[in-house]
Amino acid sequence: MSSSSPRCHLLCPFRSFVIVLVFSLIPLLSIGQTQIALLKYGGGGDWYANPTSLTNLIAFCNQDQQMNLAPQYATVEVGSQELFNYPFVHMTGHGNVVFSSQEAQNLRRYLIGGGFLHIDDNYGLKDFVVPQMKRVFPELDFVELPFSHEIYHQHYDFPNGLPKIHEHDNKPPKGYGLIYEGRLVCFFSWECDLGDGWEDQDVHNDSQETRRKALRMGENIIQYAFTH
Repeated sequence: MSSSSPRCHLLCPFRSFVIVLVFSLIPLLSIGQTQIALLKYGGGGDWYANPTSLTNLIAFCNQDQQMNLAPQYATVEVGSQELFNYPFVHMTGHGNVVFSSQEAQNLRRYLIGGGFLHIDDNYGLKDFVVPQMKRVFPELDFVELPFSHEIYHQHYDFPNGLPKIHEHDNKPPKGYGLIYEGRLVCFFSWECDLGDGWEDQDVHNDSQETRRKALRMGENIIQYAFTH
């Protein structure tokens, strides 16, 4: 692609930002604090579920591995150009998800350009979000990641894949991915409820051990996103 391509002008600054993240890794001191974001989507689903989860995950990552993340996360809409300001975006909810054509194309450009999306099914999201992600990447399907995948073996080792945080349908947790040109651009945690495990303890009354597993897996996901 020539350097004069409009698409290159859009994506190259973001690629450069991701390259900086790769080489600085943790604690990311050379570029100051890095902000992550929560994805706001249309369709009526509760994109705002688990309001304390990301704040707690950020605090854990900063304390545990000195990641130097901004203490407050941002909220960003799928179709906004502000999406390109955040190397890591988290999506959750229980209900309906709808992406417009413009939103699907914007999310595609973001992910191809170096961004990373973590989708955490808060129970009931899968049937809605999978068809919408097919609009983003018509040529790709979610594939189940093997337990040997690097995302399970970052700072913390999860030899059996995702930890089970909340029980819903008596099914094992599974981690799915969208892989574009050899790179994992979207990680989808299902039957797991990581976000519930990140919330304040009195929200779900999870044990400290359960919350610790959820936070450690969340840290793995962010660490993987920043280094790949």
